[in-house]
Amino acid sequence: MMDLPEDKKIILFDGVCNLCNDAVLKVIKYDTKNTFLFTALQSEKGKEIINQLGIDVSKIDSIILYEPGVSYEVKSTAALKIMNDFGGIWSLSQLFLILPEGFRNYVYDYIAKNRYKWFGKKETCMIPTPELNAKFLD
Repeated sequence: MMDLPEDKKIILFDGVCNLCNDAVLKVIKYDTKNTFLFTALQSEKGKEIINQLGIDVSKIDSIILYEPGVSYEVKSTAALKIMNDFGGIWSLSQLFLILPEGFRNYVYDYIAKNRYKWFGKKETCMIPTPELNAKFLD
């Protein structure tokens, strides 16, 4: 069993995707309750979590929201649950949960499939600044 903080939710993201890295910085900005920690899917810790959960990254190469000891969500459901934790106006994002998951993930997958083409790609995973480093598992 991995040593993960029980009181945090862990967001696994594509560490070389510019859109994903921008999204991580936005989550950090709006995470006023200090709920989330991050790790790249490509990192050692990310790979450990993926293996423990038995997730096939050839099918899911995007966002995973993992609550240690509770559950995990992927794709659009993960994104919506993350937004819900911000509170306030962000809670309105939960209205999208009434849409069928298949439809939400179709839209999500379309964006994910084109993310490198539209937003670019880094050669390596983002290196957090020292003050952001506390938000990352690795």
